[in-house]
Amino acid sequence: MAREQQKVIKEAILTNNCPECFNQELKLTFFQKHLISRFYNKTTKQVSQEIRCVKCGSLIYPVKWTEDIERSFEYFQKMTTPEPKSLRLTKFTYGLIAFLIVLIGSLSYLYYAGYLTAWL
Repeated sequence: MAREQQKVIKEAILTNNCPECFNQELKLTFFQKHLISRFYNKTTKQVSQEIRCVKCGSLIYPVKWTEDIERSFEYFQKMTTPEPKSLRLTKFTYGLIAFLIVLIGSLSYLYYAGYLTAWL
């Protein structure tokens, strides 16, 4: 089973007021979803975001966003470029494929050489 991992694409400090404590330091973070398995590493197109206050540590949900926060968010969202969607096989998978090729090759050689005819 593949496990999910959120990797940070971009972080930005916003100078907008926090709706909770009215501090002027908010941290905007964009994440991209990666699926990691024993056989492959897959990068998806799914991008998520989070705005957190640096002082009080509270998560600012879109319901509490002001117009200033929305404008800043849209600006940084346009600037964010996620990694392209991809699928990378792991070393374990390449080793397994090589082992299977060698096994099939050796069994076919033994069959055509006549060593396996007594068993089959």
